Amino acid sequence: MSNGMRVDLSALDEVIRKLLTLLDDMDKAGQTSRYNTELTMAAFGNNCTFLEAGELFSAHKDAKTKLEDAIEGLHGLIDKFSSSTSKVKDKYTEQEYANKQQMGGESGGSSGNWD
Repeated sequence: MSNGMRVDLSALDEVIRKLLTLLDDMDKAGQTSRYNTELTMAAFGNNCTFLEAGELFSAHKDAKTKLEDAIEGLHGLIDKFSSSTSKVKDKYTEQEYANKQQMGGESGGSSGNWD
């Protein structure tokens, strides 16, 4: 960078990689909460033999919905942070490339000809 600061682009790549792995894990958690926690009313009994069955079924559905919403919210936050981190890394990469071009490439501007 022009002010002498250096940014470790490999560290940004590592952050992005970890965030994408976390996003994948959140996708799996979302699938699990959505499809592997589904219970039917029959799982709680019926109102004739267990009077609180309807109440338990309703409480389960509410908790399931809240869990799905929380996972969806976390997924969105992680996705946003991942995208922002990628954009920042891209900007630093572009700036680094521009700085190298300004200095004449990797050779530091020297053509090697000292005549």
